[in-house]
Amino acid sequence: MRYTSPSCSPERFAYLQARRREAVSVHVLRLLVLIAFLFLWEMGARWGWVDPFILSCPSRVLVSLANLYADGTLFLHIGTTLFETVAGFLLGTALGVALAVLLWWMPLLDKVMDPYLVVLNALPKIALGPVLIVWIGAGMESIIVMAVLISLVVTTVTVLGGFAAATGEKQLLMDTLGASRFQVFEKVVLPASVPDIISALKISVGMSWVGVIVGEYLVSQAGLGYLIVYGGQVFRLDLVMASVVVLCLLAALMYAAVALLEKRIRRRFSA
Repeated sequence: MRYTSPSCSPERFAYLQARRREAVSVHVLRLLVLIAFLFLWEMGARWGWVDPFILSCPSRVLVSLANLYADGTLFLHIGTTLFETVAGFLLGTALGVALAVLLWWMPLLDKVMDPYLVVLNALPKIALGPVLIVWIGAGMESIIVMAVLISLVVTTVTVLGGFAAATGEKQLLMDTLGASRFQVFEKVVLPASVPDIISALKISVGMSWVGVIVGEYLVSQAGLGYLIVYGGQVFRLDLVMASVVVLCLLAALMYAAVALLEKRIRRRFSA
């Protein structure tokens, strides 16, 4: 087919077509890898390559999900975990970014808090689970606080590192010209830190899931983490694998939402 578009050169058109073909190929290969994995998993369980009692198989996972749907508890557990994760993610991210801005705005406070942030970042926040249960109670609130704590410190450290890397000759020039602290932040620091903020969002998604699932291990009476613990206790490993599969799907959807937000943020700051 001959090139007829007047909007770009033939070379540019050929380049765009090659990029589109590459993107389609990547998606097709990803789908083929998933199909191959599910096929090998199913056949491995049927032919005795793996122990179906321990690793289950896709057909048994579907049966477990169908049973949960039939007794009306599937969406209850999904909704509980999803609400806790989204709440923890939003609160942890918002508080982490706000704390990073505060520490950048007040260099003395940043120097004072730096060793404490290092220690908190290295501390396994999961160890605080029993303490949170005693302080807050054995309920959804303690699970959300667990997710907030895990994502808060990581977000703060990542975004603050981006703010520190953005301070350079441009900030020195604006300081020389008499720019205010807010103008430096708005015109120099924030646009230059967009990649770090996006990176913090992606990290915070995973950390929020970790915090929620660990919290549900400890105190919850509903949720996917509760199903995993319950299935392990009664040796219903099909239920465990079904919960893990649902977790993977939900985490992928949440990550895709963050990726969509990333495109909009980059478009906003590149305009």
